[in-house]
Amino acid sequence: MQLRARIGITLLGLALAGGLVYGFMPRAVAVDAAPAIKGPLAVTIEEEGKTRVMERYVVSAPMSGYARRIDLRVGDAVKQGQVLAEIEPARSDALDPRSRAQAQAQVNAAQASVAAARENARAAAAQADLARQELQRTESLRKSNFISEQALDKTRSEVSRTKAAHLASEHAINVARFELEMTRAALAKSSSLQTGKPAETLSVRAPVDAHVLKLVHESEGTVQAGQPLIEIGNPETLEVVVEVLSTHAVQIAPGSKVLLDRWGSSETLQGAVRIIEPAGFTKVSALGVEEQRVRVIADITSPREIWRRLGDSYRVEARFVVWEGADVLQIPASALFKFKQGWAVFIVENGRAKTQQVEIGQRAGLIVQVLSGIKAGDQIITHPDDKIVDGGRVKVR
Repeated sequence: MQLRARIGITLLGLALAGGLVYGFMPRAVAVDAAPAIKGPLAVTIEEEGKTRVMERYVVSAPMSGYARRIDLRVGDAVKQGQVLAEIEPARSDALDPRSRAQAQAQVNAAQASVAAARENARAAAAQADLARQELQRTESLRKSNFISEQALDKTRSEVSRTKAAHLASEHAINVARFELEMTRAALAKSSSLQTGKPAETLSVRAPVDAHVLKLVHESEGTVQAGQPLIEIGNPETLEVVVEVLSTHAVQIAPGSKVLLDRWGSSETLQGAVRIIEPAGFTKVSALGVEEQRVRVIADITSPREIWRRLGDSYRVEARFVVWEGADVLQIPASALFKFKQGWAVFIVENGRAKTQQVEIGQRAGLIVQVLSGIKAGDQIITHPDDKIVDGGRVKVR
């Protein structure tokens, strides 16, 4: 009986000791983990922008007088040479010698504008021809795999840009020519009054085929020379204007890819940066902070059929791609923590956390590029806290 009692007491003591050891053993810390993966990664700058008609024309009164009521409505289509407004010249202004001298000076200035517009058109045509030749050479080199697909896309973007510039220069010639005709007409009306002939109504005509965007002076009444009457433009030639911080503008280059979201459809539109304005301006944010902003103008390169419902001054969300890679090792940025002079992560190996120093590259929001230190497939603790130590037991949730 004594032997049995001793054995029972010994077993009870061992059970109590085992329970105490188990109770004081460190428990595995529950963690969230995710594998390091390889895939495409893009670093973008996101800002809100708006669309704008690329070729917008503000038709103004060529002379002071009495404008008749404009019967057009916003959205109406107008043809080149169509009468937009009619102005009856004021006799007192027409008989003023100084006004006649000013009208003659305006004729001379308009002639110079026509000449300058023609020279600009020749230069734009030469640039467009050069871009087309360069595209042919680039396509040939691409077929032989001497250049990358990105270089070919950049050349195609340059062809689109030079084509748009050439079209704009041709429109500029038409505008300058019609301005010359209107200034000559104003001078002719003045001369007819000097000779005692009855004054005729001056017709203000459309310089190009377009649509009415805005009626500035709809009702009849007195107008001054140079006063805007109507705004016209082609709504099918839209561009996107985005105001970005000056610190972000220096990271964007002409030809950079632009992704346009939240414009009214779930489809993302493609675009390319055309112009980064060289001068910035100060803008007060919604929080009352003064910011230096720069306007970036981009062209929409997606087919017109996709965004045909977009109009002038419509809101879009623009994402400028400043860096991108196709096969990038990446992890969540929340997994990083400061270690010595750099960065490190916790790797889950055999149920324990292992500190691993890493070298990081580009950051894209909540994702970061890893240059060295880990490999694809490693389980990374995504949200490390002070409970996790090197070599400590962990349990993935």
